[in-house]
Amino acid sequence: MLSGRFGSGQRSGRDVALYVDDAIWRWQGLQWAHLLADDIDELHRFASALGINLLSYQGPPRTSVPHYDLTAYERRRAIARGAIACSRDEIVAVLRRARSANDPDVRAVS
Repeated sequence: MLSGRFGSGQRSGRDVALYVDDAIWRWQGLQWAHLLADDIDELHRFASALGINLLSYQGPPRTSVPHYDLTAYERRRAIARGAIACSRDEIVAVLRRARSANDPDVRAVS
C-alpha cells in the first residue's frame, strides 16, 4: 500500500494524498499521466497550484473517477511538489478506492 502523503491537505483530520501514474498514454504527440487525490477539493487546489488548466479535469458524469490529465512535464512538477508516483498496479488500487468512495451503492455495502 502507498504510504506517502501530501502534507498540505487535510480531510477528516488526516493528510490527503495525491497520486500520479506513469506518463504512458500517448495523445496529440505527447505522453500523458493522470493526477488523482483522496479528496476532490485538494485535487483541484493542487492542480491549480501547478497551473494546470481546469479543462484538463475529468470527472463525473464523464468519468467515474475525478482526475486531471497531465503531460509528462506536468507530472514531473507534480512529483516535485509532493504527489506520489505510482506504478500501473498502484494507480489501479487508487482508482478502485476512489471509485468506491464516489459510488453511493458501494459505500452502502462497505
